[in-house]
Amino acid sequence: MARKMNTLVLMKKLLELGDVFTIEEAQQQLRIDPKLLEYYLRALSKMGILKRIAKGIYVLSLEPGRFPSPHEFVLAQILVPTGAVAYWSALNYYGMTEQIPQTVFIQTPIKRGYRRQLSLDGKRFRVVVISPEKFFGVNTIRIGRRDVRITDPEKTVVDCLDKPKYCGGIIEVVKSLSNAILNYEKLLDYAERMNNKALLKRLGFLSEKLGLGIEDRVKLSEKDRKSFALLDPSMPPAGRFSYKWGLRINVPEDYWEEIE
Repeated sequence: MARKMNTLVLMKKLLELGDVFTIEEAQQQLRIDPKLLEYYLRALSKMGILKRIAKGIYVLSLEPGRFPSPHEFVLAQILVPTGAVAYWSALNYYGMTEQIPQTVFIQTPIKRGYRRQLSLDGKRFRVVVISPEKFFGVNTIRIGRRDVRITDPEKTVVDCLDKPKYCGGIIEVVKSLSNAILNYEKLLDYAERMNNKALLKRLGFLSEKLGLGIEDRVKLSEKDRKSFALLDPSMPPAGRFSYKWGLRINVPEDYWEEIE
């Protein structure tokens, strides 16, 4: 077995990864024999400064027995390295909704055996697999010592128009469009790139309803307007039809009072 490393040096190197890391990251950081790494991990665990919270994922503490609760976005990045925090979670991060989702939503273009529902350290995660063409508009933010990917504000709104069920329903999109400062050029560009007519219909209708002034730039053909999508696909198919937008407005009439 290779020469052992001083415990303080070992901890210092591991702390550079942050308070949570994977065994693969530790291996890359320490550059030691895998068997020696296992020895160190067991030793630190016995000292009460390291705790395994899932297979191959560890939390490190400078106070024996008192372990931090890693940020849920950091855990999301570790669980789904190919993904980005998105939908309701991103809306909340940017302050576009006052609602705090109980689940962290992660969007990824690559399905590698991820389960849809995951849990770790008492937190819940929902993995949403999308086509690679829809995976764009991603920012990188810094949380602790780790970079975390998250959809930018405009992409977040577009994603929620695409799949309202992952943001608490269309009402959360309405609030976001009403209150957030968005780049409408980017918003329209993103909406067109999603290749989803229902999304464009929702955007045009809501722009007109909320007085955003971009509805005339939403491109729909007459054929598009003759097939009807639901304004909120997470709600029952009822309500009046909008022939202008090819939408069924399946929300109560007093729905809009919540944002006024």
